[in-house]
Amino acid sequence: MSKNIFAREALAQIPKLLTLLDRNPHSPTYGCFDRNFWQYKIIDFPSGMAQEFVWPLALVYNTPLPDNPFYQQPALRDWVEAGILYAASSAHPDGSCDDYFPFERAGGAAAFSLLACIESYQELGLNNFTALKFFEKRADWLAHHNESGRLTNHQALIVLCLDLLSNLLQLTKWDKARVQRLERVLSWQNPEGWFIEYEGCDPGYHTLTISCLARIYQLRPDPRLKEALIKAVELAAEFVHPDGSYGGEYTSRNTYNFFPHGFELVGEWFPEALQINDRILAGLEKGLGSCYADDHIIGHHTWNYLLAWRDFVENRPPLAPRPQGRVWLKEAKILIDRRQDTELYLALNKGGVFKLFRGNELVVSDTQFSLQVKAGGKVKNAIAHLVDSYSVKIGDNQISIEGNLGWAKQKQMTTLNLMILRVVMFTLGRFFPNLIRKILQKVLITGKKDAPFQFRRSLEWHEGQWLVRDELKAKSWQGVVQVGIGGDQTSIYVVMSRTFQNGQLQPWLDLTSDVKKLNNYDALKLERNI
Repeated sequence: MSKNIFAREALAQIPKLLTLLDRNPHSPTYGCFDRNFWQYKIIDFPSGMAQEFVWPLALVYNTPLPDNPFYQQPALRDWVEAGILYAASSAHPDGSCDDYFPFERAGGAAAFSLLACIESYQELGLNNFTALKFFEKRADWLAHHNESGRLTNHQALIVLCLDLLSNLLQLTKWDKARVQRLERVLSWQNPEGWFIEYEGCDPGYHTLTISCLARIYQLRPDPRLKEALIKAVELAAEFVHPDGSYGGEYTSRNTYNFFPHGFELVGEWFPEALQINDRILAGLEKGLGSCYADDHIIGHHTWNYLLAWRDFVENRPPLAPRPQGRVWLKEAKILIDRRQDTELYLALNKGGVFKLFRGNELVVSDTQFSLQVKAGGKVKNAIAHLVDSYSVKIGDNQISIEGNLGWAKQKQMTTLNLMILRVVMFTLGRFFPNLIRKILQKVLITGKKDAPFQFRRSLEWHEGQWLVRDELKAKSWQGVVQVGIGGDQTSIYVVMSRTFQNGQLQPWLDLTSDVKKLNNYDALKLERNI
């Protein structure tokens, strides 16, 4: 499989990254990548995460990719340095930065952008005292910052930043913090191999953690880290679909993320990792990659693809046949069932959300019942795909899940909400940003509030295919406006979710007319042979 597919996908994003950048040396925001701030002037602070975009530019400047018009262009070098200096000048005095609201002091944005700045600085061989002092200040802040929520990828990013900067500046002051963070990362790896992300297993962010840990292992080999990486890679291999796509709505954070670089690094000493990238490359060649080309998240995959091209292992083992049998990740509550020419990926902690493949093609993506319900003058959304401890029964040929629907998280910002948030953040909130973050996480991400509807889903293997039976009960169907099943619904706020992928072209299954015929206490029943 040609590694140039990684280069092609990454190079396609560079013109947009340059469009996001203020390239005017006489502008007060020269080097800023937040176009909403410097060009449209529709927000009142720049996102610190956006400065991560220096890294893809540094890589295309310094890497002889095929058909690379940006290679060794002097202007690009100047713009990268300007981006690093803008990261420094727009940071808070303690070195932290904001991402979504003022005085947020976002750990993820600080870590992503610091990593990008350090790597870009070294990639281009820069010599800038201001940049180095900024790196040190931000690392000091990250070393002692503890954010709310358990996001292993952020912890791994921080460890990598501290490692790289310790080497660059020849300092040892972050050694204790680095060791503690790495211990946290290792302790957050489930025995099944996955790293926790908020409420469970997200294979997408899992690959970013692998990418960071593989680089850390390259810098400081450690037997425990090697063991953790092998388990993590073996787990990731289970989520590569037969068509070459990866992840999706059956995972804890609903992402299609795939970061390939770590698998090339691990593949140097654990060749099985290379097969994962080879399958993903086959999917990318067929156009099955997810689109991450929006203003906020375009950078992550771009630099990672470029690194995967640069560190591509040329001597690769032949692809092994697709595995057969069942993988039951009891802790993650994800079941993967491969038999005959079908592969089922089923989330038992999300009400039975699933993807089903036959041969090398996606047959059905199903994110369970969704109802629009009019109540108190408002239309609310009741769904079955929120994370919960549902009642589950698993047999050899039959699986059932049942429980309550929950109310979707559909909170939007209003003018009043934004004004209140600004007032809070410019007063007490600036001193307690982690508390504000914790409150927002509870409102937008974690937790479930039951809705007055009960579902039961069963999947039965019968004569070479899956028979899916769904049942939805309610004491009253009054107020129900629409009912259906979609292929890609998600209802929690995750930055990297809700991206487009061709597998989402599946039409909506509208069941509204069936519900209109029901009386109170009647059950909506649906049976499908798939």
